[in-house]
Amino acid sequence: MFKKIMVPLDGSELAECVLPYVQTMAEARGVQAVVFVRVVEPLSLTPVRGETWLTEEEMKQVDVKSKAVAESYLEKLVSGLDYGKVAIQKEVLVGRAAEQLADRLLRSAHVPVLMVRSPGCAPRA
Repeated sequence: MFKKIMVPLDGSELAECVLPYVQTMAEARGVQAVVFVRVVEPLSLTPVRGETWLTEEEMKQVDVKSKAVAESYLEKLVSGLDYGKVAIQKEVLVGRAAEQLADRLLRSAHVPVLMVRSPGCAPRA
């Protein structure tokens, strides 16, 4: 049914509630790869009265560290997963999460998109 599954995560336990669904889908026939994605937003400080708290170099260092933390999170996550012959990949994207994944994916995808509702969430009447 699916050849490739992308799983966006934000590092929270709530987001990881999707993992049992991913495993069930990954074990289905035809799935070749599961890609776990984490988006890191670059540090953006609005100057107050023309002053910034950090230099441009310090801001870059914060961004590099944030990306390293995201990569470490994904590495730890995928090291505990086993989907048999299905390839498990990880990718860290830099930018605004909504622009990198949500809106772009939902509006421009040419393949089925499955969204899993978090446990305890119910649609509003």
